[in-house]
Amino acid sequence: MKSVQYTVRVPMALDKAVRKLAEQKGITRYAALQHSVKAGIAAQTMPPTDDNERRELVAEVASMSVRLSDLERMIDRTLFTAVAAYCYARSAAMGGGKTDEIITGEINRAYDRQRAKAEGR
Repeated sequence: MKSVQYTVRVPMALDKAVRKLAEQKGITRYAALQHSVKAGIAAQTMPPTDDNERRELVAEVASMSVRLSDLERMIDRTLFTAVAAYCYARSAAMGGGKTDEIITGEINRAYDRQRAKAEGR
């Protein structure tokens, strides 16, 4: 293959990127620049990905989002159940005498504290 020589000026930031790429790949700066030019031209001339692939990706992301939302609700419900069990067990261990309304207030406060901790507050 016959090569053609170009003289190119690049900004310092791009020069640093080319040097870093060359170092990572164990090649010369010129080989890294040539590789980058080939990859850049290929990226610009390649047709965009198939619309079906995009639709499948979007559908998968949406599906993951729904499953994540379900998982968050389940974990939240598990936290509430654990807090309720703790509050009722604590009340019974301390001799009882508290009404359900009082224990419910303790449950809600404990649940709110745990949610705040989970959110980093």
